[in-house]
Amino acid sequence: MRRIDRSRLQAALAREDERFVKDHPASRLLFERAKATLLGGVPMNWMERSAGPFPVFVRDGQGAHFTDVDGRRYLDLCLGDTGAMTGHAPAAAVEAAIAQLRRGVTFMLPTEDAIRVGEELKRRFGLPYWQVALTATDANRFSIRLARQITRRPKILVFHWCYHGSVDESFVTLKDGVTGPRRGNIGPPVDPALTTRVVEFNDLPALEAALAHEDVACVLAEPAMTNIGIVLPQPGFHDALRELTRRTGTLLIIDETHTICAGPGGYTAAYGLRPDMLTIGKPIASGIPAAVYGVTAEVGEKIRARANEMDVDSGGIGGTLAGNALSLAAMRATLESVLTPQAYERTIPLAKRFTEGVDRVIRERELPWHVTRLGCRAEYWFCPDPPKNGSEAAAAVDPDLDRYMHLAALNRGILMTPFHNMALIAPDTAESDIDRHTAVFADSVAALLD
Repeated sequence: MRRIDRSRLQAALAREDERFVKDHPASRLLFERAKATLLGGVPMNWMERSAGPFPVFVRDGQGAHFTDVDGRRYLDLCLGDTGAMTGHAPAAAVEAAIAQLRRGVTFMLPTEDAIRVGEELKRRFGLPYWQVALTATDANRFSIRLARQITRRPKILVFHWCYHGSVDESFVTLKDGVTGPRRGNIGPPVDPALTTRVVEFNDLPALEAALAHEDVACVLAEPAMTNIGIVLPQPGFHDALRELTRRTGTLLIIDETHTICAGPGGYTAAYGLRPDMLTIGKPIASGIPAAVYGVTAEVGEKIRARANEMDVDSGGIGGTLAGNALSLAAMRATLESVLTPQAYERTIPLAKRFTEGVDRVIRERELPWHVTRLGCRAEYWFCPDPPKNGSEAAAAVDPDLDRYMHLAALNRGILMTPFHNMALIAPDTAESDIDRHTAVFADSVAALLD
């Protein structure tokens, strides 16, 4: 297997940085101006993590493409890190949102769209009862609160290197087998070891031991990990997870926010999972802030049995803008007309085409890399075998090589997901778009080897 020459990598990075600065003068000017009023020159701190010396400023987007303020057009394989999985400005959602804007945005009262959304979610995921939030973070936070209320247990369990939004309990990691704050955890309110147990994904003996204490209210899990790269469950993992949680009286919450890429009903429907609760956010309203959490009939009955209408506005669940009319109108249009079975019939084969193209280059160049796919999401990693857990995935991270591959693609009109070498396929992506990525990937690799 061939290894990357690190001196060639550093020289290639320097060339790509120079090219980026030359090609993006308008973005550079806006960034310098933004630093006078925006912390770090960006409206949200994650935007600082750019492949180039400064972020690209966007002018507009349509479908699988967007154009920056320098007039450069890009194939978008990041898609707002799933928030724009529908593609930018899908017609059905845009029309529904405009119509609702004219009728009013928020009333703190229900609309008929809420019922239609609940009916569609029940059909897709199989859970009968639903509530609406604004972000997947909120949906996860609310679900954890409800799980603690129902079980009267203090802890939750997550998998090492998970990500579930800015939920305090999930910013936790394992170091030499000891639970503690995850690197970069900003101002944790308490030591997360007090609130959370952590085990490696796919490690069933460790999971069984952690749940045996019977102090865990819920397991919060992506059905396949996606935030430390795509880490797929091993055969039998989910059956065992469900059996262990039931045996120990622990609720199982499945977070489908990224794994909705597996199909219209996410990984849950595609693989017949049976969670007690399910959360999802980001793409379900075509990028307009919205999220939902669903529960089984049994969990719903327990929630209602403990409900007190005098406390609904101060119990830590909900929010004035949650369930607003605009989010629900966009969600209904997205579920009924955008994220449809027909959309996945197009995007999943395109993701297969992406995977095959990247894999062909890896094999031809004899690189110790691999590529993995989950539905219409695919990712290549700088290690020979697919990681089985978060530790193996984290150990394979190569920051310089990662930045080079992102920046080389960006300079050639392709945006990958900034935190990974991940591609998500929008419904109107073309085969020619995928083939262009394969060509750019091949050229970027060649620059390091030839």
